[in-house]
Amino acid sequence: MRFELATSPGAPERPNEDWASVALPAAGRGGTLVLLDGVTPPAGGDGCVHGVPWFTARLGGALVELSGSRRDLTLTEILAEAIRRTADSHRQTCDLSHVRTPQATAVLVRWGGPADPVEHLVLSDSTLLLQAPHGAVRAVLDDRLDRLPREALRTHASADAVRNAEGGFFTAAADPGVAERAVAGSTPRTRVRAVAALTDGASRWVDMFEEGDWSACMALLRKEGPRGLIDRVRTLETSAERRTQVIRWKLHDDAAAVFAEL
Repeated sequence: MRFELATSPGAPERPNEDWASVALPAAGRGGTLVLLDGVTPPAGGDGCVHGVPWFTARLGGALVELSGSRRDLTLTEILAEAIRRTADSHRQTCDLSHVRTPQATAVLVRWGGPADPVEHLVLSDSTLLLQAPHGAVRAVLDDRLDRLPREALRTHASADAVRNAEGGFFTAAADPGVAERAVAGSTPRTRVRAVAALTDGASRWVDMFEEGDWSACMALLRKEGPRGLIDRVRTLETSAERRTQVIRWKLHDDAAAVFAEL
């Protein structure tokens, strides 16, 4: 097995709100991958005294522990329990009903022995790539955010109206019920050669700058690793800034990528 991960803040003066981990069981069979992209709240507060990096670290730690220790639970159930645990840890000090309470996108992958399937879950706009032994790459996406009209996201107030709301988009925040909204499934282990998880700060190599498709992105990760992909994204961002090119969302974003060859 081969595992590599890298993450980089969008700006050196701001904390990195992405979080990633790969864990292997003591028995040496199987493993789990967790990737979170913390949602940066606009100025004005989010009702929490801790902040987004605290939230992603808490949620990520719970996801890793539960994925490894509770093989009897599905990934959907694990996400729900991790959200519940994290909410309980700051329920007494923070306003968890605030629409901008700390939240994150999520990618979870879990695999066992050769006869066990590779399970996956994606919530919101981070990306999961599954590569078959013959090389074909399948992207698992939760595209609800992309399907919203641009007007719905034009202001903070309009985005709040569709955040974790029916007909809008969903993130892991304080409601365990949101786990049921995730894109989840499984693939036979024999049909998965490698997996990769990308926050939207790293996936923009494909979906913003259009430097290649998902197959090319997986090939780049295999050759240069997650650090190489993120470095390429930073170069593209700098070039766009020099050309005063207008791009979607913020120019510099936290970026995280994980590559796992099973």
